[in-house]
Amino acid sequence: MLDLKFIVNNIEKVISFMKNRGLDYSIIEEINNLDIQRKKYIAEVEELKMKRNIANEKIGKAKSQGENAQNFITQVKEVSAKIKEIDNDFSDCLKKISDLLYFIPNIPHESVPIGSNGKDNAEIKRWGKIPEFSFKVKSHYELGERLDIIDFNRAAKITGARFALLKGDGARLERALINFMLDIHTKKHGYLEVLPPFMVNRDSMTGTGQLPKFEKDLFCCREEGYFLIPTAEVPVTNIHRSEILEESELPIYYTAYTPCFRSEAGSYGKDTKGLIRQHQFNKVELVKFTTPETSYKELEKLLQDAETILQELELPYRVVSLCTGDLGFSASKTYDIEVWLPYQNAFREISSCSNFEDFQSRRSSIKYRVQENKKTDYVHTINGSGLAVGRTLVATLENYQQEDGSILIPKKLQEYMDGKKVIR
Repeated sequence: MLDLKFIVNNIEKVISFMKNRGLDYSIIEEINNLDIQRKKYIAEVEELKMKRNIANEKIGKAKSQGENAQNFITQVKEVSAKIKEIDNDFSDCLKKISDLLYFIPNIPHESVPIGSNGKDNAEIKRWGKIPEFSFKVKSHYELGERLDIIDFNRAAKITGARFALLKGDGARLERALINFMLDIHTKKHGYLEVLPPFMVNRDSMTGTGQLPKFEKDLFCCREEGYFLIPTAEVPVTNIHRSEILEESELPIYYTAYTPCFRSEAGSYGKDTKGLIRQHQFNKVELVKFTTPETSYKELEKLLQDAETILQELELPYRVVSLCTGDLGFSASKTYDIEVWLPYQNAFREISSCSNFEDFQSRRSSIKYRVQENKKTDYVHTINGSGLAVGRTLVATLENYQQEDGSILIPKKLQEYMDGKKVIR
């Protein structure tokens, strides 16, 4: 959430940022008009309170002199009624401003490239050699079904479209990837592993920016008021909601494995086959709480931590910096890691690593106490996938496929598969 004072003091700047994101900026003008009205209400109430104070003084003076004070008493009642009326209008105005603030996205960092869509994203680097095959490559879903390690038909029977049933070595490989990622991030990168709830309340969703704007994208247990999490970012960030941390505690690193649930509203017709766009998928998430001064340094480090997984698995990838038009609602800056998928002959996103600055911490009231002056300030929050497990499975199947349809198991995963080297 952006600070109201910042918005009204930087109207043209904020409108420019909205234009760069390709968004309608009329909401900024609406907020500014409401803020002008808010200030007008404050001035009116102050003036009325002054009149009431004067009238009360006259009442006291009249009574002390034995004079009739009824006119002044009537005046006080009328002024008090008007104050109450304006106070109600003032409260309504504040609520309208508050509601609108939840729909304003974060301001892009100055280093974010300006552009309208994914075509304008800036490639930062590439890693690894794209494999060359002497045979026609197969898709991960064809490989998985032929090896009988992925079953989409039975998953559809159990639940519906966009679900998968992993079997045998498919399930083992998914579990191996989860354990491998968690081991790397906890043992090498210094993250504390947590296992959070997979359902959260409305306050948690609002705090990280999913609500109210993206409610249609979420699965909700309406009677209980709980939401199935779209990413571990939500429960993990909310660990410290409404808390004041000590500066000496920062930075805090968390990693978590969770299943994730997304309705994928509006995406029908895209990636309908396979594991790329599922309603339920597994992910290992990285979350950081930092001071404002160190957050961009910590973003770069988090990006490297996520890249390490692909490097260890020897999967080729590239990193892009998202442009303003492709930037997520809550992010100030985002790097996407895109892994190479041979069947699609393209790089596809496998992780988004973002700095939200104080956007989420304002919504969630997560502060820290500055050591130097003991004042409190909002932390910066950072997160990224480390990695999306299903898409890592896809990349492994397609990049390590053999002509006979078997799959070589990456060296780093063999110990998690009881030494197995090939899936046949």
